[in-house]
Amino acid sequence: MKRILLLACAALLTLNMYACSRSSSRTITLAGSTAFQPFAEKLAEHYMQSNGSQRINVQGGGSAVGVQSALSGSAQIGMADLLKLPKEALVLDATVVARDGIAIVVNPANVVSDLTNEQARDVFSGKISNWKELGGADASIRVISREDGSGTRRSFDTLVMDEKLAKNALFQNSNGTIREAVASDPDSIGYISISLVDKRVRSVSYNGVDANNGNVKKGSYKLARPIYFLTKKELSPDSKKFLDYVLSKEAQDTLEKEGLIAVK
Repeated sequence: MKRILLLACAALLTLNMYACSRSSSRTITLAGSTAFQPFAEKLAEHYMQSNGSQRINVQGGGSAVGVQSALSGSAQIGMADLLKLPKEALVLDATVVARDGIAIVVNPANVVSDLTNEQARDVFSGKISNWKELGGADASIRVISREDGSGTRRSFDTLVMDEKLAKNALFQNSNGTIREAVASDPDSIGYISISLVDKRVRSVSYNGVDANNGNVKKGSYKLARPIYFLTKKELSPDSKKFLDYVLSKEAQDTLEKEGLIAVK
């Protein structure tokens, strides 16, 4: 009887291990861009509703994490919002799944409404340090930026900056936390995805062009970048199916509704 019980326990353990293995094999992990993370989570939720046995695990960490996760295999899909992918990512398949504009934002109490490229560069580098130099209040400008490794930061640096950020710049780890920081500080300035601009902050026009998706589509608003899904060459059937879903009309319509720019 003892032998039978031991064999039964061993069989049960084997079945549990097999079930866990099967469950794990049906999980797709996405990691990277924190700007795209909430949109990826929404798409994953919709996808799992129609594919009950499939699990989608969405993680952030920034675009640099997205590249490294895809390279190492710790994520089946890396997410990166970069104008130019780093050299190490060239061994991966890069699929553009959406586009995203970047808005320069201030507190709603700030009267400054437009920045030229030169003014924006001088503000974020610290050369312009008081709002009165731009027609605003006599108050020191507080620059708020994303941290190193952020795709939004790299894209902003490429599009706007040709020098380092102000020495006293404050750093936040997501577009959302930049929005909250600017919303709570009337003398601050930052940059976030156009899709995240709401009544808590106000976007300023850039070179006389309003920050909105319509102007990004027309090409008149220049602060925009692609969002990539990065995968290894040999993509699993489950990952391929999810990628196809993200590029489907249903998913692209969802992204457009949520404030991004569809690519299909």
